[in-house]
Amino acid sequence: MADRNVQGAGIKIKNLYKIFGQRPAAYVEAVKKGMSKTELNEKYGHVLGLRDINIDMPAGCIQVVMGLSGSGKSTLIRHINRLIDPTAGEVIIDNADVCKMNQNDLRQFRRHKTAMVFQKFALLPHRTVLDNTVYGLEIQGLSRDKQEEQARRWIERVGLKGFEGHYPNQLSGGMQQRVGLARALTNDAPILLMDEAFSALDPLIRMDMQTVLLDLQKEIKKTVVFITHDLDEALRLGDRIAILRDGEVVQQGTGQDIVLQPADEYISSFVKEVNRGRVIMVDTIATHSSAPVTTGGVTVRSGTILEEAAKTMTDANQQYATVVDDNGKPTGTISMNSLIQAMVTPISHLTSQAAAE
Repeated sequence: MADRNVQGAGIKIKNLYKIFGQRPAAYVEAVKKGMSKTELNEKYGHVLGLRDINIDMPAGCIQVVMGLSGSGKSTLIRHINRLIDPTAGEVIIDNADVCKMNQNDLRQFRRHKTAMVFQKFALLPHRTVLDNTVYGLEIQGLSRDKQEEQARRWIERVGLKGFEGHYPNQLSGGMQQRVGLARALTNDAPILLMDEAFSALDPLIRMDMQTVLLDLQKEIKKTVVFITHDLDEALRLGDRIAILRDGEVVQQGTGQDIVLQPADEYISSFVKEVNRGRVIMVDTIATHSSAPVTTGGVTVRSGTILEEAAKTMTDANQQYATVVDDNGKPTGTISMNSLIQAMVTPISHLTSQAAAE
């Protein structure tokens, strides 16, 4: 079994800029002073990839970076392991700036601190599942016995036991991505970078892989940076979400923050069709009245999403439930009517109601 105490390393991205072109450094100050992406391209033939990115990614959490094509999300994730060099800014991990590492330190950092899962699987076609999975450990110089011991453990954990001798062309897309995930986990790096890792999969297989990741994350607690263009995926996976547009962070926070308080019309257009029962937590609608309410002994944990709370109350045939904290102490009460209203009421009305209470 994997070590349950494994923790990821926190990542701090500070004032990060990326300009593509022949003389990117020459235009940083102009971009800082407000030069637009269009002006930079039309006048000077340079492309603005990222503008003043500041994101604090907590250790052991899943940080989702979301945006449409061209928003800069894949450019951003490649700065974390410095596959792309920044034009300006810092990427701080374990008190070290990745952007300032020399080639030897950077090589060691990539080998031991980060692992990456790609959209197109990136498996070596001439290698079996086992040999693909041990690849990172080969580069690290571990003995073959150690390589296989770790690889077989993770192959089993991602559900591929018995397929160790198969080649990639003998596997489905979902199975190939499980190999990619096993390879990354076998590397035992504290940071897992996933660039549109599930985007090429069919919807049902994609949901299955999301579940695999969430189940594994409860155990291994890596720092996962997950890139996606899909809001439902972002809301399901992300402890925190940062939304990019044209190389800039438009909004960041928890899924509930973004759904309940969209920063602008751009974000509102993303969240208007969201199933809020899978995002909003019971704490948002809990009342704290001193009047006694009969809940039939039904309790729901603080942080429970509305959909799960509704199921608990329905199964118990109760219209009310008590919200309790991690120590079992009551913090409020919810009703089935308030649950249903929160799922269907316009966001602005819900936030106004919560503020009034």
